[in-house]
Amino acid sequence: MVSALALAYFFAKLSPELRVAFVPVLNIPRSEFPLRTESTFLLKEHRIPESSLVFRDEIDLLALHQAGLLSLTLVDHHVLPSKDTALEEAVVEVIDHRPLERERGPRCSVTSELVGSCATLVTEKILQSSVQVLDRPTAALLHGTIVLDCVNMAPEAGKVTPKDVHFASLLESKFPDLPPRSVIFEALQSAKFDVSGLTTDQMLRKDLKAVSGKEVVIALSSVYVTLETFLHRPGAEHDLSTFCQRRGYDALVVMTISFNKRNEPFRQLAVYSHHGTLQAAVCQSLENSSNPSLGLSPLESPHPAIHAYNQGNTTASRKKILPIVKDFLRGWDPRGTMQPGRKTRAEPVESSPGSSDSCPPERGAAGRKDPPKSQHLGDDLFGDEDTHLPPTPMNSLVDECPLDRGLPKLSAEAVFEKFNRIAMARSSEDTPEKK
Repeated sequence: MVSALALAYFFAKLSPELRVAFVPVLNIPRSEFPLRTESTFLLKEHRIPESSLVFRDEIDLLALHQAGLLSLTLVDHHVLPSKDTALEEAVVEVIDHRPLERERGPRCSVTSELVGSCATLVTEKILQSSVQVLDRPTAALLHGTIVLDCVNMAPEAGKVTPKDVHFASLLESKFPDLPPRSVIFEALQSAKFDVSGLTTDQMLRKDLKAVSGKEVVIALSSVYVTLETFLHRPGAEHDLSTFCQRRGYDALVVMTISFNKRNEPFRQLAVYSHHGTLQAAVCQSLENSSNPSLGLSPLESPHPAIHAYNQGNTTASRKKILPIVKDFLRGWDPRGTMQPGRKTRAEPVESSPGSSDSCPPERGAAGRKDPPKSQHLGDDLFGDEDTHLPPTPMNSLVDECPLDRGLPKLSAEAVFEKFNRIAMARSSEDTPEKK
C-alpha cells in the first residue's frame, strides 16, 4: 500500500500537468482494509484518512484501458492474475522484490531486486531522481514499512539486506526526527499482531496466499499467535474445515510467527486437509525439503486431523516455503502419488531487470498485497468467487476480485473529474496533507 501511495505521489510531483491523474490503487476490496491492521494504524498515524484511498473494487481499470487512458505500474508484484490478462499491454513499469516469473517487453521498465521490502526500491527511485520531492510524511511511511518488512533489521529473521539498511539509514539522515526503529517496529508489530476480536476465518484471511496444481489448491496462511493458542481456539478444527470447504482449498498450511522474550522470531507450522493422503504428502514434502531445510519437529496437536510442528529454521518465512509447495504441486498426481523423478525442493530463480523510456501519461500505481484452478502464471492466489467473503488481501495479487460488489465503480469521467479537482486544489495550496 505504501509503495503505491508513495510512488503515485512521486509521479504526480514530477508531472504537475492538470490533465494527468496518478492514482494509487490499493489492490484489495475496501471491505478487506480493516484486516490490514498494521496498514490502518500507520496511515492513521500520519493522518491519511481511509476516505482518501482508492481500492480495487472502486475503479474500473479495464474501462480506462479500453478507452486508451491507462498506463499501469505494478508495485510489490509483477504477474497479473488471469482476470486481468487484458491489462497486460497497459503495464509500463514493474517494481518488485521477488524473483521474476516472466519477462516483460522492451516497453516496460522493470526494477527487480531481492531486497526485504519493496518500499526500499521505491525509496531508491525517489531519492535517485534529479528532482527532490520527498517530504517528511512520505519518508515516514516508507521508513516504517521498510522497518516492519525487515523485522526491525534483525538478521536472524532472514529478511533484511544491505540495501534495506542503507535506504532506511538514508531516510533517517534526511529526516532526523523520525522515531527510532525499535519504537516504530514495536508499534507496527503490535498493530499487525493485534488479532483481538477476529474470528478464526478472519485470522486466516488476514495474511493468505494459495497456489493451484492439477485439481488441487493449497492455501498458506500466516497467523500472528502461537500455534498452541491458535489450535486451542474453540472449534478450531471445524473452523479450518469450513474455511477450506467455503473457499475451495484442498489443504491448508498454517504458519504462525510469534516472538520470545528476547524479541526473536519463533515459527511454528500446521497442515490441515480433509484428504488424508494429500495431507500426508504435503507433510512429507515439507519435512524432507532441503532447500531450504525447515527444521521441523513434531508438536502435539489437540486435533487428529491437524499435523503440527515447531519450525527450527526461523528464517524460512512463507516466501521461502511457497516455492516448496509449488514444486510439490508440480509433482503431485491427482490420484494421490508423486510423479516419478520429481524432487521436493525449491530452486532459486534468477532475476533479469529490463528498462524502457516509454511512459504514457495516465498511470495507476497498483499496490498488491487469488486464483481459479487454472495454470495461469499469475494465479498464485485463490479467491472463491461464489463465497460471500471478500478475497485475500495481504501482500498479494488478487484474482477472482469481486469487481461487481462493494461500492459503485468510478467511471473514467468520474476519475478525471475527482483528480482534476484535487490537482486544482494543489495548485492553490500545496501541502503534504493534500497528497
